[in-house]
Amino acid sequence: MRTLVLALSLTFAACAVRAEIYECIDQSGNKRFTNIGSEAKGCKPMNIAPPSAATPSRPAAKSAAPANFPSVDAQTQKQRDTDRRRILEQELASEQKLLERAQKDLAEQEAIRLGSERNYQRVLDRLEPYKKKVKLHEDNIANLRKELANTR
Repeated sequence: MRTLVLALSLTFAACAVRAEIYECIDQSGNKRFTNIGSEAKGCKPMNIAPPSAATPSRPAAKSAAPANFPSVDAQTQKQRDTDRRRILEQELASEQKLLERAQKDLAEQEAIRLGSERNYQRVLDRLEPYKKKVKLHEDNIANLRKELANTR
């Protein structure tokens, strides 16, 4: 019964036209819903409004900053943006060097085959930290590039 109520509610809520929906309860306590006024004698109307009937949301108007709100002049902000970009570029160069080193370490470890590693799973277990390190630096580089693309 609840699914019927939910289905009816969703159906009527999705309608663009406002329709009167009535909830009818018979002597046995069974609920029935109808939108036909002639069948709704003794039923109580439900307040179901379609989403389009709701007040349209408007973007909030920009409110003026309080008088004591800190403000930065354009030249200072430009200098800060330049500094931020320079720092991000330095971090990117550093991460690229770390990635190259991690890839080199991984390649060296992949070339080594220890006698105790007859089971290939042991090789994979030994290489896993090196692969994780390479992945970490690749992710850092991708995030730094994304951040650099968003700078002014």
